[in-house]
Amino acid sequence: MRGCFRAAKLPINQRCCPLRDRDHNISLTELALELPRILVGVRQILPGDENALMRQEFETLKSHAVSAQRSSGAARIVARELLSTLGIKNAALPKSRSGAPIWPEGIVGSLAHDAHCAIAVVGSNSEIRGLGVDIEPAEDLSPNVSDLVATPRERAAVLRQPFGSKLLFAAKEATYKAVHPLDHEFLEHHDVEIDFARRQARVSNGRLVDLRFSVSTHVVALALVPNDPRA
Repeated sequence: MRGCFRAAKLPINQRCCPLRDRDHNISLTELALELPRILVGVRQILPGDENALMRQEFETLKSHAVSAQRSSGAARIVARELLSTLGIKNAALPKSRSGAPIWPEGIVGSLAHDAHCAIAVVGSNSEIRGLGVDIEPAEDLSPNVSDLVATPRERAAVLRQPFGSKLLFAAKEATYKAVHPLDHEFLEHHDVEIDFARRQARVSNGRLVDLRFSVSTHVVALALVPNDPRA
């Protein structure tokens, strides 16, 4: 999925940075209730969020436009709030060479943003091997892009889902983020197949990934690889 994927308690009490614009209200209740090992939060991206970047983070993002630094800063504000509930204070999350953030020891996580909102998910690596999240506006992809993303088997399922093409895209993005640190493989869109009914992704190497979704004004997809030797 080269060029398309961005690089892919713990009881949770739906600890999140509230969005200040109700037009961007995102309900994470489904994720909070179904994934008790995960902490998840979301925040509206605001002017000045770029100033939240710590020195180590800024060094890995200084070549980016201010808008990208702002989105990255917002995502890290959310992540640091979640990590603080685990007793990890003021953690720096610099960008790795793969593009994914470098998490504190013992933690797995993922960050994502669109033009308006930033989201973070974190968990313990004693229970979870891989996490991935993606957030997208709740609108369908254009038909030509949707055809590039969906496998023949997925196309019928997409029609049955609200904003199905965007949900499919977000699920594949989240899956890539969850598995790339484990498998170190670059994937094309058709290397990941989504089963909405089972809420599961199958990667071309045979790996199965659990999926959860939230659909409101935005589409959120979360991918989870449990810490199971069979996973």
